[in-house]
Amino acid sequence: MLTLGEALRRAGYATSLTGKWHLGNQSPLRPIDRGFDEYYGVLDGCCNYFNPAKQDPVFYNGGRFRAFGRNDKSITKFPGGYYTTDAFSDHAIETIKQFSQGEKPFFIHLCYTAPHFPLHAFQADIERYRGKYADGYFKMREQRHKRQAELGLFTAQPELSPPENKKGDYPYDYDVPDWEKLPDEERKREEARMETYAAMVDRMDRGIGRVLAALVDAGLADNTVVIFLSDNGGCASWPSGRPGQETGFLKYNQDIPVGDGRGYEFVGKGWGWAQNAPFRQFKTWCYEGGIATPMIVRWPGKVARGSITHQVGHIIDFMPTLLELANSDYPHEFNGNTLLPVEGKSLLPVLHGKQRNGHKSLSWELFGNRAIRQGDWKLVWGASEKRWELYDLKADRSETHDLAAKFPERVTRMARDWEAWQAKIEK
Repeated sequence: MLTLGEALRRAGYATSLTGKWHLGNQSPLRPIDRGFDEYYGVLDGCCNYFNPAKQDPVFYNGGRFRAFGRNDKSITKFPGGYYTTDAFSDHAIETIKQFSQGEKPFFIHLCYTAPHFPLHAFQADIERYRGKYADGYFKMREQRHKRQAELGLFTAQPELSPPENKKGDYPYDYDVPDWEKLPDEERKREEARMETYAAMVDRMDRGIGRVLAALVDAGLADNTVVIFLSDNGGCASWPSGRPGQETGFLKYNQDIPVGDGRGYEFVGKGWGWAQNAPFRQFKTWCYEGGIATPMIVRWPGKVARGSITHQVGHIIDFMPTLLELANSDYPHEFNGNTLLPVEGKSLLPVLHGKQRNGHKSLSWELFGNRAIRQGDWKLVWGASEKRWELYDLKADRSETHDLAAKFPERVTRMARDWEAWQAKIEK
């Protein structure tokens, strides 16, 4: 299959990728090998924000070094005051200036790593959020649920799903800590984690503002489609998957403030869950808390400002959407290789405020978690309990009322469809 860079370069676009790449750090798997004319960033997922050359902690992954570079050149030294989020914003702005002077239209893929762990932020940014999370996970979750209702983000406000509890041996299955029972010192550390996380988002948000201003300065804002989204729900990852890992984590971070580049912190089980209100679970799960993310589109004169749609889209829809915008198509063959057909559907009708014929079926799988959605019906399999659950998302978007026992035939039919999908992708 093609990358977006390959497809749009074929359509006559200048192409750039900034930030996270996690598909290989050697030829022929780097961004510059896969359709991007310009690249700057981390080639191995995530890294230290202040010094990407710093080795990962042994407790986390054995002490890996993360590859970082620009185009085909490796970068191993970073100046004082360096911060990846700012550097990624700067590179995207630089590329806008460069491409805007050329004759080709351009595609810029800006992949911030923020707010992925490790939690690193400037002290001044953290101070802006000091004390804002003192009431804990549950209170923040309730406040966000209330705010969602006030903003009208849902056609019908979902129930707030109950706190999660560990159900089995799946590594990302956690109990949500009881905030009121945490020792004072631990509670302050937990506050600092969310304060730092918020500071990281704040820095990214300001960087996005600078990128949008660069489009205005180049005179291109009204002729540019800007799409923003996250790749998954909030992350509750905690270093407890192997014997001794959590002990190593606590020792590594001892006496180091959260946010400091010497440390390697996570936002954790409580905040990572609460961020996904009103949904269940978080990243790696196939409940809505793991796979449902908002998407924001700015397209002056085309997408009505302040409008909202509840039509279902999927990341696989990006390829046909961008190719339709570029007046291009997806080839049957590329560089001598026969390509699999695109399964996505263009989102342009949705962006124009129209109703589109959506996907009849969408399926997911990760680490033993499974799901299939057909219309408003969703079938979910959790990696710990290992059984199918059925939900009517129109009436129960937060997946709190399992209807599997009431509709066994639907469960059987949808499970069979998921298995057929799995067999197809594993060929």
